[in-house]
Amino acid sequence: MPIIDPNAANPLVDGRQSERALAIRRGVLRLFRHTAITVVAELPLASGRRADLVGLDTKGRFHIVEIKSSIEDFRADSKWPDYLAHCDRFFFATHPEVPQEIFPETEGLIVADSYGAEIIRDSREGTLAGATRKAMTLRFARAAAGRLSRIIDYHEATGLTLPEELADMTD
Repeated sequence: MPIIDPNAANPLVDGRQSERALAIRRGVLRLFRHTAITVVAELPLASGRRADLVGLDTKGRFHIVEIKSSIEDFRADSKWPDYLAHCDRFFFATHPEVPQEIFPETEGLIVADSYGAEIIRDSREGTLAGATRKAMTLRFARAAAGRLSRIIDYHEATGLTLPEELADMTD
């Protein structure tokens, strides 16, 4: 299922995440918006993995956030080290009810709910190779532009009015 399906009842809903994971995502999005980090959710990476959240800050650094909504979710998934090759900073994001001590101390940690988020442990800073940064920038931009165009198409096809901040982009 594509991330944004123009034929769905709502092209912004993909239905794969639990309610708790969506609440964590919303909190992280609010935190990142406050810190001027733009985000693409569920971004496919060159490695074939799909990152939960990929953020791009004003300095051009990539932040990957892996959302873990429970102890079981964390234990069942060992693919997170693969994300390190695609970002400058890596964070786990979890719910306040999930014990923080299960997460590796070497990685960043964000605790979030649907109202907001807080960085509990900062991420170590890496530096992407120039070719990787260029590829990530292109992947990020194309995903964001493609999703925006599908949203605009959906609204035009259904006769719905676009929010003001998107309406200006259709001219």
